[in-house]
Amino acid sequence: MPTDVIMPQMGESITEGTITKWLKKPGDVVERDEPLFEISTDKVDAEIPSPVAGTLGEIKIAEGTTVQVNTVVCTINEAGSAAAAPADLKIDSVTPAAEAVAAVEAAIPAPEAAGAEVLMPQMGESITEGTITKWLKKVGDTVQRDEPIFEISTDKVDAEIPSPIAGTLTEIKVPEGSTVTINTVVAIIGGGKSAPKAAAPVAAPAAPAAAPAASASAGERGRTSPLVRKIAGENNVDLSQVPGTGASGRITKQDILGHLEGGAKPAAAAAPAAPVAVAPAPAKPAAPVSAPAPGELVPMTKMRSIIAQRMVESKRTSPHVHTVFKVDMTRIVRLREKEKNKYEQRNGVKLTYMPFITRAAVAALRKHPIVNAAVQGDATLYNKNINIGIAVALDWGLIVPVIKQCEEKSFLGVARSIVDLADRARNKKLAPDEVSGGTFTLTNSGIFGEQFGTPIINQPQAAILGIGGLNKEAEVITDKDGQESIAIRSIQRFTLGFDHRIVDGADAGKFMSDFKAYLENWSEDIG
Repeated sequence: MPTDVIMPQMGESITEGTITKWLKKPGDVVERDEPLFEISTDKVDAEIPSPVAGTLGEIKIAEGTTVQVNTVVCTINEAGSAAAAPADLKIDSVTPAAEAVAAVEAAIPAPEAAGAEVLMPQMGESITEGTITKWLKKVGDTVQRDEPIFEISTDKVDAEIPSPIAGTLTEIKVPEGSTVTINTVVAIIGGGKSAPKAAAPVAAPAAPAAAPAASASAGERGRTSPLVRKIAGENNVDLSQVPGTGASGRITKQDILGHLEGGAKPAAAAAPAAPVAVAPAPAKPAAPVSAPAPGELVPMTKMRSIIAQRMVESKRTSPHVHTVFKVDMTRIVRLREKEKNKYEQRNGVKLTYMPFITRAAVAALRKHPIVNAAVQGDATLYNKNINIGIAVALDWGLIVPVIKQCEEKSFLGVARSIVDLADRARNKKLAPDEVSGGTFTLTNSGIFGEQFGTPIINQPQAAILGIGGLNKEAEVITDKDGQESIAIRSIQRFTLGFDHRIVDGADAGKFMSDFKAYLENWSEDIG
């Protein structure tokens, strides 16, 4: 029975895609994960791989057509039985012998039951690749279903990835430190419990002679994306001269941009031969004074590198404006001191200041939805829900788990969500959905003692609230009769960073005034 190939969803907000090019024609033999066609969406250009090995049957959608996600675009007639496969296998006459042998072997099923493939998961709507930072198991180890087998790092999350089945780790396909695209097979889990025999190494075919320079030769198409080829064509770059750091030597966007920024380095000229005549030896110069070492050069982690990119992109995208408000937290400080012990005994969670601040932010966002909005092209997207992201500092970077539909949670529900997400963030237990979809972010750098900061907006959101340190200060207090006095109060400064494309200063001021009033006149039941 033919297998349907559908238009994939390339992110939670993507509803359609355009087929820009078919890389195969009906009747062509395709391998599993071999690129079939190219698509373009408003967020990404990508090559879509075949889900199975077989022969391309019917192409249902023509090049240049835009269709909804999950539309069937073609069919694949899967490879037949083991006996028929070698006779039906189509081997090009110019295929090297080693490749032909490998193709025949691939078409014949192994005598034992096939193992389960472990894939690089997609850890968020905009994530296209991940880096394997550590293997927690080695080949031959027995693993249980849902037992962590390796760790990955992306720009949004560090996580432990569990085994899809119980069995034995029979093959590791991607070593530690390698960055691969999502859905790449990184390991095989077999059903047996004993360690497999080591596979005999297959000699690689001899490298072909270098082809003439071209922006996108047939050989390069298999290891580049449409976006990379577009950049290369616009800048007249020979992709054969660009080293690829992606999976199987794939040239990534960062590779081509780095090549353009640095340029090709010419080979060093050969040193001229020494003259036959021997000149008189010059006086021996004084030994040069060695320059002090500049310091230790440590490469950025994958997470740190992409955080850096995101910060630069945000500053380039949004005209940032910041406003700082001083809030008298004395009422809340006294309430917390009075209730914190009983609260923890009653609810099993510590009473911190973050639920108070989060609830005040939600109340202000309800009244001022523009601060909870986002720019989308030439329009403003007013988000239906209030999804609060709370930045968590990790030893290896920063992550922002999200409390979804925060407006529907009680004070206790918010308190429990904050503790739960922070604990799982530090233990690499967050799910992909828990680090995406935020509409407003809180970042608490005041715990380190600062008065206030000017945080960078978490795109595509319109605003971010920075939480400053909580300190006792002398304040002028006016009573109901208009009499003034000086008193010691608990003061905290909050900074709203906002995108001036859609949030005006008046909007920001009104939002912060309501936020301040909610905290200073706290009356909500804390549960």
